[in-house]
Amino acid sequence: MVGDATNLTRREALKIAAAATIVPPALALRELAADTATPKFFTRPELALVDELTEMVIPADAHSGGARAAGVAAFIDGRLAELVDEDPRKMWRAGLARVDSLAAEMHGQSFLQLPPESRAAVLTRIAGDERKPTNDDERFFADLKTRTVHAYYTSNIGIHDELEYKGNVMLDQFVGTDISRS
Repeated sequence: MVGDATNLTRREALKIAAAATIVPPALALRELAADTATPKFFTRPELALVDELTEMVIPADAHSGGARAAGVAAFIDGRLAELVDEDPRKMWRAGLARVDSLAAEMHGQSFLQLPPESRAAVLTRIAGDERKPTNDDERFFADLKTRTVHAYYTSNIGIHDELEYKGNVMLDQFVGTDISRS
């Protein structure tokens, strides 16, 4: 362990900086997932809604755990809490409120009270044209999906279970195409 932070040697500071740059995002995500009981930006009901929405984007299956198992909602919560720019935070608060109001409009209940098929209908409606979002619902869904995918595929579950990444390994032979002989 290094000494007092005010008296760090150059070598100690470099060790800390090097360690910080090589810690995989999955480890940071695992730490965030462990602290889901205390939201950092969302309220508890909002975090529960984000947890369900992200699980709908990347559900668990027989091959790997989904967004919930990977702690995606807690990861998004932590990232939004760290933002200086208020615009994404406002968009998320409005987007989550819109999910619940649209659920009530379409089915007469809040989103989390709906059965799965009704939840899917609400999410499909919000998704709209996610590739070229033109309204607030579509922009919210596009950001939800982008952040969900990023968080999931930088988690231990996404990297190792879903993608089956085994780590860097040395190849005995090159298995690609040799274009130098063309």
